Amino acid sequence: MSALPPIYFERLLEDSPDIIVAVDKHGVIVFFNDGARTALGYLPDEVLGKHVQIFYPTEEDAKAVMRAMRDDTVDSPGKVRNFQTTFVTRSGDRLNVAISGALIHDEHGNQIGSIGFAKDLAEIQRHDQLATLGEIAIGVAHEINNPLFAVLNNVSLIGADIRRMQDDTLYDVQAERLDSIESSVNKIQRAVNRLAEMADGGTYGTREYLPGTQMADLRSPGPEGPVPARIVPRAAAPGRGPLCGLRVLVADDDLAVCHSVADVLRGAGSDVTTVASGREAQVELTRGRYDLVLSDVVMPDVDGYDLYMHVREHYPAIPVVLMTAFFYDRDHIIKRAKVAGLAGVIFKKPVDPERLIATVRERCRLEAS
Repeated sequence: MSALPPIYFERLLEDSPDIIVAVDKHGVIVFFNDGARTALGYLPDEVLGKHVQIFYPTEEDAKAVMRAMRDDTVDSPGKVRNFQTTFVTRSGDRLNVAISGALIHDEHGNQIGSIGFAKDLAEIQRHDQLATLGEIAIGVAHEINNPLFAVLNNVSLIGADIRRMQDDTLYDVQAERLDSIESSVNKIQRAVNRLAEMADGGTYGTREYLPGTQMADLRSPGPEGPVPARIVPRAAAPGRGPLCGLRVLVADDDLAVCHSVADVLRGAGSDVTTVASGREAQVELTRGRYDLVLSDVVMPDVDGYDLYMHVREHYPAIPVVLMTAFFYDRDHIIKRAKVAGLAGVIFKKPVDPERLIATVRERCRLEAS
């Protein structure tokens, strides 16, 4: 394999976004790339031929880097990795950097200079902080969405009960309170979804909440408009309802979600069994007959994908529908399940009760046809 012409390496060094500086054995700058010009603010004519000390707060700071390169106990002989020091920009600002560099020798082993690659530590730290914040945001979104799911469904169920009490003198007051609760919870849910969207790389704006202090704007882009009413059908009479005769197994490690979903499905006439894990669901499937499995995506022992694959292998006639409180498919569970043949609608919690009922009914009908 032929070697690359020197021009390739020259262009790589010149166009690198990192600060790259090369000096001769006396510390005089002989190369100064575009990344260095951008970060430090100097023009080539202002630094080429000058001593590298121009970039350091003191002469001692400059010497410390060279000592580290020559110290075999720090890194490999003649090399240094991520040595932290400080540069001074043309405007006098201080820039904390991590230098990786090496001494350069001629064919006879004589030192003729050195070259260093420096990265802005503030930028690296900002990237790490953003990555950490992203992980926190996804965790917060998941942990908040699960109780929101239960709250919204219970509000809907209470609303259905109150509508049967329209002749009560307190009906209007209680209905107004429920509308207010539902509207507020929906706003929280929208903010949580925006937080998760931003953590996944979505763009966002800021707004001022105190003079001179900005905060991330978690409001949804564009006009929000009124929150649509979440209407839950009245509880079906025994032997009646859109899901009458169906047996549904619900698996979710959040008991509030399990109970909330069960209430919605039972209100539509189905017979519901709840379990708190994917492994419990596998055991329960051996005990009775079920027409559909409704499972959370993320569970600690057997996740939604593994449960789906188990059902497909051992009970191929039973459809599976997955639910998730995550705003996106963090662990590719949904994607893997769809690739494996999952046809059920994937719900983002909180789940709309009417859509849940319609989907259960549709999936059971599709499997039976």
